[in-house]
Amino acid sequence: MPAQPLAGLPAGPGTELADALPPGLPTGLATWPDGWWATADYDVAREILQRGVAVLLCLAFVQALAQFRPLLGERGLLPVRAFTARVPFRAAPSLFHAGYSDRLLVVVAGLGAAGAAALVAGLPQTGPWWVTTLVLLALWAAYLSIVSVGQRFYAFGWETLLCELAFLAAWFGSPAVPVPFLLVLGARWLLFRLELGAGLIKWRGDPAWRDLTALEYHHETQPMPGPFSWHAHHLPRWWHRTEVVGNHVTQLLVPWLLWLPQPLPSVAGGVVVLTQGWLVLTGNFAWLNWATIVLGAAMVSDDVWRGLLGALPGDVGGPAMAGAGPDVPLGYLAAASLVALLLAALSVRPALNLASRRQKMNASFEPLRLVNAYGAFGSVTRRRDEVVVEGTLAARPDPDDWREYAFRGKPGEVGRRPPQVAPYHLRLDWVLWFVPLGASGPWIPRLCLRLLEADPATLRLLRRDPFDGARPRWVRVRLFRYRFTTPDERRRTGDWWVRYELETIVDPVDLHLLSRLRDP
Repeated sequence: MPAQPLAGLPAGPGTELADALPPGLPTGLATWPDGWWATADYDVAREILQRGVAVLLCLAFVQALAQFRPLLGERGLLPVRAFTARVPFRAAPSLFHAGYSDRLLVVVAGLGAAGAAALVAGLPQTGPWWVTTLVLLALWAAYLSIVSVGQRFYAFGWETLLCELAFLAAWFGSPAVPVPFLLVLGARWLLFRLELGAGLIKWRGDPAWRDLTALEYHHETQPMPGPFSWHAHHLPRWWHRTEVVGNHVTQLLVPWLLWLPQPLPSVAGGVVVLTQGWLVLTGNFAWLNWATIVLGAAMVSDDVWRGLLGALPGDVGGPAMAGAGPDVPLGYLAAASLVALLLAALSVRPALNLASRRQKMNASFEPLRLVNAYGAFGSVTRRRDEVVVEGTLAARPDPDDWREYAFRGKPGEVGRRPPQVAPYHLRLDWVLWFVPLGASGPWIPRLCLRLLEADPATLRLLRRDPFDGARPRWVRVRLFRYRFTTPDERRRTGDWWVRYELETIVDPVDLHLLSRLRDP
């Protein structure tokens, strides 16, 4: 099919070449020599990318409404006001530098959730291209404002990934304009960094990834196991080795297919979707796997979708008429081209990071988090240590007087099956996993203080308060070694875990001892 010229611009010398290409060649490739800037083969990819990102943004803003205030608010464990007082705007750009209040947080997160839901429903996409772009840019700025001041509770790679995804998806415009092929390459570059970065950090890091033993430990020691993690842990050793080999193939080799002609990028995207699906089944990694699935599905071209589904909703007159997309407004041409150049310039340091022996994991090289470095599990923990928080109503407690606080996701009671919580992100549970690895800070005694106060907002972060809202007299924090039960132990006891105490990391404290941490 002849390529469509850009609005206001003459058809280029590639028209005859496009006409002479063999029938059945993917539309995006056939139009590229003529419409060098735009492609008609990624309309489905645009919908998947934008609506998928919008779903994740909606979820992230809803989480902020539920968790941000007790963790980072006016009476939070790491208050935003203290952070913005010592960290300048240029290092952590956020509208909260102008002044933070819990009420403002509710407004920002509430409007963000509403705007993201509108994108999921497709409302902004019915207007001019710049409406969708402005809505997504507003959501990007709002969520960046939250992440930038989120400190330890937002120091996760998937926060940065969502910021980068939101900014990139914004410039795909709406169905009123064709998809810029440069931005298709930008999406491929993001998935390439995400997968290859994770593969290289493993290969360069823990030798367990090279001797194929990593997954003999990982299902048991990962930050937050899921309902099937016990079963995955007890699969045969040969299967664990197969998993590691599959990981290396998917993350070290498959990403290179993204730079070859279709349908190979579609194949790469499909492999990513399948492997991320296995990770969804065997663990809880917030929305990391789901964001990667969205990116993987966005690698699939319209022609491949037609081959799978037979036809697409916009194919008026059948596949032979598909691809006759809209013209390109000059304003969109200029804006998207400038953004593509900006992203290319910002890609230099992330690209060098991939090649570096001292590769950084989940790093941002500029405060706006537009092009970042990714990676996960460069080291694998061999043993699982868990923080257990306890309180008592007794003034002089005996050993039997202590009661354990129950968290929503992290292991606690040995008879409780690990729950499925992802893509929801339980931030306090996740951060507590890092405490035995050395991630301490003033938020730990402040957590004890909030529990001693029976602070309602803090208690809502938990699954169960053993004192039903009453104030305990003492609180302490102990460290336990956990391991999955064996199949025989599980049959005999019904338990999922075995645990024993290692040490007490916070001796019993009361309100008097923590009075210096009280709010002024």
